[in-house]
Parts: sequence; structure tokens; C-alpha cells
Amino acid sequence: MSLVIDAPIEKVWAALADWESQGDWMLQTTVEVTSQIREGVGTSISAFTGIGKFGVMDHMIVTAWQPPHICDVVHTGKIIKGTGRFELVAIDTDTTRFDWSEEIVAPRALFLLIALGLYAGVRISLTNLSRRLRHRK
Repeated sequence: MSLVIDAPIEKVWAALADWESQGDWMLQTTVEVTSQIREGVGTSISAFTGIGKFGVMDHMIVTAWQPPHICDVVHTGKIIKGTGRFELVAIDTDTTRFDWSEEIVAPRALFLLIALGLYAGVRISLTNLSRRLRHRK
């Protein structure tokens, strides 16, 4: 999924790399760093997405870290496994393209059940991020 954000690449990267604040723009999600290191390869992150006690915990470990362009993670949870990538490309000094990709391994029935909601949730979350960064100029 891609989105053009009206903010410089460094500002977009700073928002993404501030793990705990991702819950401010990511729909129904709370994120915490679970390792001693807070950025870079080896950082462990847990993200709960849901309402109340109903939801999914996603455990991740950062596997690539190239500020302000690329962050790769591996999903290591019981339910969510696979890989993810945030990639930023500067279009110009005040505009950034944000590409978010995931390769999730999940039971087919579960994936079919949640795929549309997951897509909509990610799209809404990216729009929230874009709005937050645009209003902070």
C-alpha cells in the first residue's frame, strides 16, 4: 500500500520510528518496545490491535534499519507470522511516498475473514498519519 504524504522524509521517518506513538495514528492499536534497544536491527516491538480484550497481538523484530528509508520487520507471533516493510522515498523536499508492504502467513480461513478489514484499517491508519504530519508543518 502506498500513500503520498505532504511532509519531509525525515519527519515521516521520525513518526514511524517513534514506536509507542504509532498508536496515535494506527487504528485501534497500542505499540510498545519490548527490548532494551529502541531503534535499529534487533529492536523488539509488540502491537495489540483490537477493542478491549478482543484483538490480535503482533510481535515483531526489526531486521533491517536504513534511516530514513527502510525498516523491515519479521512477525514472530503465534497468529501473525511473516515479514513487513516500511519504505520511504523523497519525492521532493516537502513530500514523501510511504510504501507499506506485508507478507503475512496465516491460516487461509482467518486471512479471508480479516483481509478486507485489515486493508481498510491500514488505509485509514495511513490517512491518519498523513493528516497528523501535514498539520504539524
